[in-house]
Amino acid sequence: MIRLRPGGERGRTTLDWLDSRHTFSFGEYHDPGQMGFRSLRVLNDDRVAPGAGFPTHGHRDMEILSYALEGTLEHKDSLGNGSLIRPGEIQFMRAGTGVLHSEFNPSPTEPAHFLQIWILPAERGLSPTYAQHAFERAAAREGFVLLASGEAGDGGIRLRQDASVYVTMPPPGRTCALRLAARRHAWVHLARGAAIVNGHALTAGDAAAFSEEPQIEITGQAEAELLVFDLA
Repeated sequence: MIRLRPGGERGRTTLDWLDSRHTFSFGEYHDPGQMGFRSLRVLNDDRVAPGAGFPTHGHRDMEILSYALEGTLEHKDSLGNGSLIRPGEIQFMRAGTGVLHSEFNPSPTEPAHFLQIWILPAERGLSPTYAQHAFERAAAREGFVLLASGEAGDGGIRLRQDASVYVTMPPPGRTCALRLAARRHAWVHLARGAAIVNGHALTAGDAAAFSEEPQIEITGQAEAELLVFDLA
């Protein structure tokens, strides 16, 4: 079964420094029919104005990923980490027993665009940790590149959940396929551009939920960039 989630139906938060689209219920946007998908709880599409950002705030018991699309994001946290995240990189923070952090756009002129992703951990009360991972964009144009996984030794970021996160950027006309194991589910999010996903035409912000389908087949159309979540 495949269910589409059009980008135009997402929730939205607009501030003088932030334009955020919420695939699932978040903050003041609440839809009981959109409370997440399997262990994927939050997928926010955030655009942050130059010189602005999220001041220090806390999280706990969540696997948090930030995927950069445009510009630069500056991270600081109570674990002592400080880093810059740019396109071609993904940031990970395990909130666990609790962590404080801030995310800012350090550029005085260029906006920052990134995806904020929360995945529910398999266990509560884990020790907080931080990681950052760069991937080969050229490889993502050829197929699926693993960004994060619950399996040790798979490369990328190690999650404490039975979930894998992939990126693919097929150029126009190129088709790539990802096999799904029996009784698996998947969420496909088109971050930008356009693509055909299992026969469905998607544009930026659109998504598709897969349940017990044998595979995901994606054909690029225009500057396509997609994240795929393989979920228990």
